[in-house]
Amino acid sequence: MPSAEVSAATEALDVVDWRREVAATYADVRRLAADDPAAAHAEWVRRRDALLGHHPASPLSPAERAGFVGLDVAGYDPAYRFETVLEPATSERLEVPTGTDGVVPYERIGTVRLDGLGSLAVWALRSYGGGLFLPVKDALAGTAGGTYGGGRYVLDTVKGADLGSAGARLVVDLNFAYNPSCAYDDRWACPLATSANTLDAPVPVGERAWA
Repeated sequence: MPSAEVSAATEALDVVDWRREVAATYADVRRLAADDPAAAHAEWVRRRDALLGHHPASPLSPAERAGFVGLDVAGYDPAYRFETVLEPATSERLEVPTGTDGVVPYERIGTVRLDGLGSLAVWALRSYGGGLFLPVKDALAGTAGGTYGGGRYVLDTVKGADLGSAGARLVVDLNFAYNPSCAYDDRWACPLATSANTLDAPVPVGERAWA
């Protein structure tokens, strides 16, 4: 049986490799999306399936990985892709207590408006690493066959989930909304969408709730 030190080192290296794979995936997504967002989405689905289904740092249990046949992701719909200006907003502090990382601080740095859906707060992580954070919770959250009840992530750039920008506009493509790790295993602690990131409208694209 490996020692605790060896197991901890292996787990840490697995997480590093997971982050590396996520960053590489999104780099390819940004490149492909410049010409064909639907092809970029198909590549994202394929590689996210590979990570969740086979990577040792997957939040799925070994038993779930053994029977894994793919995530439930809706087909690409260009109506849910937005290139939007980051509008200024009143500064707001969000402090998220977690069981593993202590209190994680975020600061609201602006708002994006999505035609026909509403607006979402954009947050900056104010701890080591920084980055943008954009979660979303929609009207399908927690419903049968709908989306994860705690909301999904669209951007989490400190972990590599970055859809890029188009000039001065931020790319917000809800087809790439994905479940946080806590949707698969409650041992994970995840920042979830607050009222500032909740839409009254349904968002039927992206990753659906894990059954």
